[in-house]
Amino acid sequence: MAKSEKPLLDQINFPSDLKKVSEDDLIQVCTELRQEIIEQVSCNPGHFGASLGVVELSVALHYVLNTPYDNLIWDVGHQAYGHKILTGRKDLFHTNRQYKGISGFPNRGESEYDAFTVGHSSTSISAALGMAVSAQLSDEKDRKTVAVIGDGSMTAGLAFEGLNNAATNNADLLVILNDNNMAIDPNVGGLSEYLLDITTSQTYNKVKNDVWRFLGKFNRVNPNTQKLFQKVEHGIKTILLKQSNLFEALNFRYFGPVDGHNVNHMVKVLSDLQKIPGPKILHCITKKGKGFEPAELNQTYWHAPAKFDASTGEILKKESDSPKIPKFQEVFGNTLVELAEKNDKIVGITPAMPTGSSLNIMMEKMPDRAFDVGIAEQHAVTFAGGLAANGKIPFCAIYSSFMQRAYDQVIHDVALQNVDVVFCLDRGGLVGADGATHHGVYDLAFFRCIPNMTISSPLDAIELRNLMFTAQQGNMGPFSIRYPRGKGRIIDWQKPFEILPVGKGQKLRDGKDLAILSIGPIGMQASDAIDELEKEGHSIAHYDMRFLKPIDKELLHEVFTKHKQIITIEDGCIIGGLGSAILEFMSEHDYYAKVKRLGVPDKWVEQGTQQELYRECGYDKNGIVKTVVAALSKQIN
Repeated sequence: MAKSEKPLLDQINFPSDLKKVSEDDLIQVCTELRQEIIEQVSCNPGHFGASLGVVELSVALHYVLNTPYDNLIWDVGHQAYGHKILTGRKDLFHTNRQYKGISGFPNRGESEYDAFTVGHSSTSISAALGMAVSAQLSDEKDRKTVAVIGDGSMTAGLAFEGLNNAATNNADLLVILNDNNMAIDPNVGGLSEYLLDITTSQTYNKVKNDVWRFLGKFNRVNPNTQKLFQKVEHGIKTILLKQSNLFEALNFRYFGPVDGHNVNHMVKVLSDLQKIPGPKILHCITKKGKGFEPAELNQTYWHAPAKFDASTGEILKKESDSPKIPKFQEVFGNTLVELAEKNDKIVGITPAMPTGSSLNIMMEKMPDRAFDVGIAEQHAVTFAGGLAANGKIPFCAIYSSFMQRAYDQVIHDVALQNVDVVFCLDRGGLVGADGATHHGVYDLAFFRCIPNMTISSPLDAIELRNLMFTAQQGNMGPFSIRYPRGKGRIIDWQKPFEILPVGKGQKLRDGKDLAILSIGPIGMQASDAIDELEKEGHSIAHYDMRFLKPIDKELLHEVFTKHKQIITIEDGCIIGGLGSAILEFMSEHDYYAKVKRLGVPDKWVEQGTQQELYRECGYDKNGIVKTVVAALSKQIN
């Protein structure tokens, strides 16, 4: 059939509209949907390559399923842009990831089509199993449940826990494995190699098509014959692959691999699978960045690119960009190599974020001493604990929000054993457009209650280098260094290393009217505020605490002796962090002062630029100025 002359996507606002399109026109819908994503993300940056790779899958799923009654769960959410456009948010998509706009991830509070809120990987199978079992218990026999998970996400333990439990429940669950051999960086590990074996076995792919056609008839044969066919099928697959099928060993019916970019075939396959009960795996082969050549050629960069020309792929540089000032991540990556060249005990570890954390610098120069363990934060921490127990000094680079997933391992496998592991917590604080699922605002609080833990945060890039130098001295025990997303302010940052005394802060300015206590780079917002306040004749003291644990008691005695009004500032949750530690110190030492805590309030903070979110939470420059003026006017509360 000839391509429709009218744009079809203009007529589609919900899946009910999509279902009115003929199957022959679905290719055109996919073309238009892909172009819509390209045009929108080119001027409003977001997660790009992953969503391009599942355009056909997104269209096929909403064409076949009865969403939102049927449960469709997207793992992580990087791949859900097409889903959002097809489910009532096309006209709002230009606000994606913007302040007060729609979330960059599926969000239950945003749409009934988002069956589960997701931001961290590998949760989809467990969540989908819960929904499938709920449907069983409610006798909703016609309600389908589908989880779409990337092959990179399958490396996490939670994904296997979900698969294992699903096998015993026999729930009507379809797991779609989106296999493109890419998370953000190329996938690593045995599972990636296993999937490659399946996708490249030509004999297997030829024979499995005959088996596939047989399966559609299972609902018309008796149970004993069905079990026999399943055994024969399993045997054929095992022989051809020269190994047992991992998924079928977990009692999942395995189908595929299929071309995830053939939308008409995907519609047929998904329709057929609707008729087959029980837990099933559909293995789809896709290409990250499909349909946009630059994204296909450089998949890591185009995972989430800056603004670009939608026609040429040329990256549009911001006029304000200063290449001379490095990101904190780059300071970490380059400094780690410097330290490792001098200390052969140092190793680097990251859970699937070598480029984002800049550990890729060490991986290129010292590949035998730097490890990408895949999306497996729990393993990363215990792996680090094992290395440390045998005399190495692991630098474990993990985003703050992802460290939440390995909390038990930090306590049990590192802190309890008091081994030398350096946790470099990237993206500490409010991260910006990724929103509530990715803000790294809890680490100061949840690490503070762990014995043996040193907690630090540098004011600038030079302090970051020196904290890393200090942490690798040996016999330091668990040592946390947290730093934010983005750049600092220092150009000349590669200074000679200095050991910083653990548990000691510094007085940045003296003043008599009021004292500000800050920790980490957010202290620069305080410094800017004090500059403005001084122009108005106010005298404000500023202390950079640098260490939250052990906290500088000598410095705090000075603060409480000199000041009766104190403001604490932290780029983290206000409950349990720096402000709480200051109040505890005040109570324990019988001081009295009016203390105002600034930080992330006890609520979920959504997406926006970092500066917009600092303003919302009251600790941007203007918010700090306002708080100081109120305090000096006796209005602090």
